[in-house]
Amino acid sequence: MKAITYLKDIYNELVYKVSWPTWKEVQSSALLVLVGVVIFSLLIFGMDLSLNALMEFIYGWN
Repeated sequence: MKAITYLKDIYNELVYKVSWPTWKEVQSSALLVLVGVVIFSLLIFGMDLSLNALMEFIYGWN
């Protein structure tokens, strides 16, 4: 019986107490995350290129 009560409580909380975002809020948050990932990826790419050039300069690797 405790398990059934627990599941009912979970359902009631998810349906009546949780504040779900609107579709527009989800889209804007997803866009913000996408822009952040692109910026971070470009930063890592630039660091990789610069460190690669530094290693080639120091060690003369091809």
